Formats: sequence, C-alpha cells, structure tokens
Amino acid sequence: MSGVRVGIVGAGYVGLASAVCLAAKGLHTVCVDSDAERVDQLRRGVPVIQEPRLEELLEQGQTRGVLTFTTDYRHLIDRGVVFLCVGTPTSDDGSPDLRAVESAVNELAGVLSPGSVLAVKSTVPVGTCRRISRRLAPHGICVVSNPEFLREGYAIFDFQHPDRVVVGSDDERGADIVATLYAGDTDAIMRMNLESAEIAKYASNAFLAIKASYVNSLAQLCARVGAEIPDVTRCMAADDRIGRHYLTPGPGWGGSCLPKDTAALMHIGRMHGIALAELESAVRTNAAQGARIVAALERAQKRPLGELRIAALGLTFKAGTSDIRDSSAVAICEQLQQMGAQVVAYDPRLDSIDAAQLTVPTAEDAYTATKKADAILILTEWPEFAVLDWSGIGRNASANAVVLDARNLLTPKKIQDAQLTYLGNGTSPGY
Repeated sequence: MSGVRVGIVGAGYVGLASAVCLAAKGLHTVCVDSDAERVDQLRRGVPVIQEPRLEELLEQGQTRGVLTFTTDYRHLIDRGVVFLCVGTPTSDDGSPDLRAVESAVNELAGVLSPGSVLAVKSTVPVGTCRRISRRLAPHGICVVSNPEFLREGYAIFDFQHPDRVVVGSDDERGADIVATLYAGDTDAIMRMNLESAEIAKYASNAFLAIKASYVNSLAQLCARVGAEIPDVTRCMAADDRIGRHYLTPGPGWGGSCLPKDTAALMHIGRMHGIALAELESAVRTNAAQGARIVAALERAQKRPLGELRIAALGLTFKAGTSDIRDSSAVAICEQLQQMGAQVVAYDPRLDSIDAAQLTVPTAEDAYTATKKADAILILTEWPEFAVLDWSGIGRNASANAVVLDARNLLTPKKIQDAQLTYLGNGTSPGY
C-alpha cells in the first residue's frame, strides 16, 4: 500500500476528510479543488470546515510532505488511484446535478495515466459509473464505485473506523487496489458490481430517512394518547432487528445527505417506473414537521403566531457541525417568519455559519435570544442548551412562555421549576 500515490478531486467534507486520512496512512496525497481561495486556505493550514481532528491531521500531512493542495489537475498525472469527491446537488426535478462530476471526468481523462483507477465517492445515480467507465476505458483507466458513509461531525472517525467499505467494480485489479487502501481499517469490505454500489448508498440513507420519519409519526401519536416516546423507542431499540439509531424524534431530518439522496432515489424510481411509496410517505412526513410545531405553539399560546416573539435555539441541521444546508431548524424559522412571528435565533456555531445564508435574525447568545420570548424552541440538540440557566431565562421571558423541545434535550422538571411551560416531542405534556 505504501507505494500507491493517491489523488483527491474535491476538498469538501468527503474529499478533505479522505485526503487527510489517506495522508495519515503515509500515502502521498494530492487534493485538487477548483476553488483557488479554498486551496490557499488549506495550504496555510486553515481547515475550512469544522471536524474533530481535521486541523491536526491537515497540519501533520503538510508538515510531513505527504499532503498537498492544488487547483491544477496535472498534478494527478502520476497518481495510481484518484478519488472523485465532488458535489452532486439536487436539481429541481429531484435528480442529482452531475455537472461537477462530468467536468472532473473530462479533466481526468486528459491527465491520468493508463492503468490508474478512478474511485467515485460522489453520490451518483445508478448507471453513472458505468457511463464514466466507458468514457475512460480508451485511456486505460479503471472505474470503481466507492461510496462514502461519513457522518458530519464524525467524518475523520468514520473514515478511519468504517463499519463497511463498498467497492463496486467489474475489474478485479481495480477493486483490489481500492480495497487495499482500507487495509487494517475494517474487515467488512463489500464487493459488488457498479450498479449495486451506487444503489447501496442511496438505499442506506433513504432507509434512515424512513426510520426517522416513522419515529416522528410515532411521537405525534404518543403525545395524543399519553404515551412517552422515549419509553417506546427504548423498547424498539432492544430489538436487534431494529437497532437504536435514528429512533430519536426531532424537528425533521435535513443536512447535506438525506434530503438529496431521498430525492435522487425517488427520481431514479420514477425513471424506471417504480413507485417508492414508503420513501415518498417519509418525505411527506418530514415536510409536515414544521406545521406540527406551528400547531403546537398556537394551541399552547391560544393566540396568532403574528403576535408572538419566538426564540429558536439551534440552526445547524444537527449538533457538532456548522452546516445549515437543508436544515429543518432554519426551515421552521422561515415558516414561522412567513406566518408573522418575530423570530430570533441563536446557535453555538454562529461564528462559523455564513451570515449570507441566514434569513433569520440572530442573537449573540441564548439569553439575549430568549429575553421576552413567548416561546422558546429547541431545534438542534446542542448539549449547551441543557445546561443553560433556565431559571434566569424563565425570569426574563414573557409571562406564560412555552418551551417546545423538539429534540427532548431538556429535563422537564427543570423547565417547569423555572415557571415555564414544557412541551416535549412525543411526551406528556407535549405535542
């Protein structure tokens, strides 16, 4: 493995995490990105995204001389394996936008040497890798589908300790080379053809989305009948056929993967005449979570939203990241604003969130955001929110203020002792 020279195309979450981790293995790694400013920052040791251990590995790789960043594809000419890690955002019809993939493949066709391997980590619809393989075959370049399963906030850990590695290819030599790069990380190397590998990534994320939506529907039922969703999911999690992950209700799933991948899989299904009814239902359930919160606030306050001042605690799609892409928290804030509510938000990562992406006013801290609030929403599961001075918040909030805990992060008694009304997600009292 030590003799393989590796290339990465794309310095986003997946590409950058892959680059620093491969360099940490001692592999000489070149990362190409079209954004000259981003490349300059990375050369200076600025990690550009927030991930545990990323800055440390970035510095180590460059100091040891095994990690370099460039905008020039020609630096990949001597690479034995190049990982394609560019974005595939969702188009209006739900299909992935493959322009960045196609552009990168065209560049690589002109620089990669015969015998090299292109490993596609970008999430692409079934048939894409087969098409790329035909495009590159005349150049002697093998294509492998090697989808990523990295969680934001755990990207470095997940790359170094994968629960499975999918290697899709009809070329045994190319598959062997890519599989060897993960030697020592996991015994779960799953070999399959290109099409199976492409579908496997979408299928995995779509199933998680279905699971998360199902739990939110259960939470709504629990609140209606007096059951407690934590007890219900504790029972479910004890069944190893179900597992404990994605059994926590919330304001809806979001982020850079689940919305994009569910839309893409449904689009693929439509193209082939297959209705993925379970997934379509999960998407509808997810879209309804904002309305569910709005209805709960109107019931609790017994007055129009246009008369309420609402503090939203949490903007990122989950704790541990500064990412607000397709964040349900942001979407709910926007929905409340459109209905006339005065919304002020706070997030512990505000200093890392691009202000140009925000459409909701923000406060410098949670106490400023909640001052005189009629309703306080917990939309992201930041642990910092659980240890706030809730007694002080209660004194400074409006009379009869409501705390709607979409993440079930807080201790109900602590909120009630602060003279605030507590509404849990799928609990009693709750919504």
